[in-house]
Amino acid sequence: MSFMSEGRQTGASLLKLSVLAALIGLIGGVTAELLHRLIGLVTNLAFYQRLSTEIVSPLESPLGIGIILIPAIGGLIIGLMARYGSPLVRGHGIPEAMEAILTKSSRIPPKVALLKPISAAVSIGSGQPFGAEGPIIQTGAALGSILGQALHTTAAERKVLLACGAAAGLAATFGTPLAAIIFAIELLLFEFRARSFIPLTIASTVATGVHVVLFGVGPVFAVGGAEFGSPVNLIFFLILGALSGLLAAGLTRLLYIIEDGFHRLKVNTYLWPALGGLFVGVVGYAVPHFLYSGVDVFGPGYEMIGGILNNKFTFGFLAVLLVSKAAVWLVSLGSGTSGGVLAPVFMVGAAFGGIFGLLMKAVFPDMDAAPVAFAMAGMAAVFGSSTRATFASIVFAFEMTQNYHAILPVMLASVIADAVVNALMTSSILTEQLQRKGVLVHHEYEADVLDMIPVRSVMTKDVVSVPQTMTVGQLIERINLHDPRLTRHQALLIVDEQQHLKGLITRHDLLSAARTEGLDESVLEAGTTTLIVAYPDETVRQALIRMMHNNIGRLPVVQRDSPTQIVGYLSRSNIMSAYLQRVRDEAHVEKGWLPYLRSNSKSVTS
Repeated sequence: MSFMSEGRQTGASLLKLSVLAALIGLIGGVTAELLHRLIGLVTNLAFYQRLSTEIVSPLESPLGIGIILIPAIGGLIIGLMARYGSPLVRGHGIPEAMEAILTKSSRIPPKVALLKPISAAVSIGSGQPFGAEGPIIQTGAALGSILGQALHTTAAERKVLLACGAAAGLAATFGTPLAAIIFAIELLLFEFRARSFIPLTIASTVATGVHVVLFGVGPVFAVGGAEFGSPVNLIFFLILGALSGLLAAGLTRLLYIIEDGFHRLKVNTYLWPALGGLFVGVVGYAVPHFLYSGVDVFGPGYEMIGGILNNKFTFGFLAVLLVSKAAVWLVSLGSGTSGGVLAPVFMVGAAFGGIFGLLMKAVFPDMDAAPVAFAMAGMAAVFGSSTRATFASIVFAFEMTQNYHAILPVMLASVIADAVVNALMTSSILTEQLQRKGVLVHHEYEADVLDMIPVRSVMTKDVVSVPQTMTVGQLIERINLHDPRLTRHQALLIVDEQQHLKGLITRHDLLSAARTEGLDESVLEAGTTTLIVAYPDETVRQALIRMMHNNIGRLPVVQRDSPTQIVGYLSRSNIMSAYLQRVRDEAHVEKGWLPYLRSNSKSVTS
């Protein structure tokens, strides 16, 4: 296939993906709204015995103490759906989408697109302490995957469509297109390329458009003054970032300790969500009635997050909310019910930041940083470091509040928290589950070294060739004389009188000819005349892919406009040497100032 036809094929694929991404964005936006309506319907039916799709708090339910049983009943239904429907209805939603990309060629069973939103509606609607984001992400991912499977797309194209569906669901939920794009890149795509970025942007834009039509223009959480005051106050946010990282690491470890505890129970696994739901019911009823009035740990808790970000709560209220919300979320999620991590972590992080801000204000009364800024920074830092999507968390904080005043402390706290978690853990709250299954997920990505090295810089320029008139016997005789030039490579290039490339003969070809008594054959007859070549201006990665596709270990390097003019020889050894040199360059540490002074003095004198 020529490079021109490759370009046309890439362009056609990108156009197809872009059109499908727009469709997925529309479907994802509508699906997100339908799921929220379904959650509201289940909540009203379960707690108020009425038909309504309005999102309401269960605390005003006329059932009284009977609300304790509602989350347990919801958990029991989730267990039955997992048993007789699909196990994929359980869990966060995001790890399942990641696993589909990494191990299943981006294939998600069609029934997941139906069962996951229903299970999420039952779970959240019955009071489980989750937001709908994780299930919406998995549902959107399933829709993208199903569309890709129906149209018989490649695995790479399905991955893009899956990520488009996930980003569309997230963008439609919060009206945060930039954060949705970055989130999908950091946690699902594992790449940053035009073929994925363009469709992803289209899907997120369309889904956000649906959000605007349904909810209007404006932030999800309206926040007042969030100024961080004097730049000296950044020291406080640095400390908050470090503490947020410790909190994120602690939440992650606690979640999987609790999950391991459920695994040790001698109870059917499909009953675990009911046990987790019972714990949610007990805590959700007991906390506001016996500890602190107004603390609501049921459901997503968007109103609670908005209240924290507007500095409406006292120190004691935030402390009780932090502990109780974290407890019910960890136990419920550890039990294997259906729910996500975004809204609960947002609430826990915002409460933690709010507590820290109020504490600093009490200790340093003259500090001019607004407590809201600490709440925003804590929300972003805990979420980013626990999911290892730090860049997305920073953008989330800005887009959800549309408040730019706290962007500097949010950035600082988030990266410090990420550094702490990076030092303490190799996984995240989303990938620990996958690592336990043997699925390795790297949290850091970089450009392929071989994509930045041209073939001309690593190829062997001193090419060894043999004339096409030479016989196999003559070549073997010369090799037996230990001619170092002829034994340097596994293959030799065959040329005519004008030194034009005609073919290639390998040591295997020579042995085959010798076994069949073909010593009088010419090297051209014994070798290969249908050649796979490389070009000096292409990348080593492109050449390596061509080697692997054709199961060969060396390529003649020729001029692109003159395919018989030899300019070099590329072997696997050349490629490995180039890669090893780049690795050594990155790992090499120059000690002291002497190397710098030497290089600087040389540049001056020259």
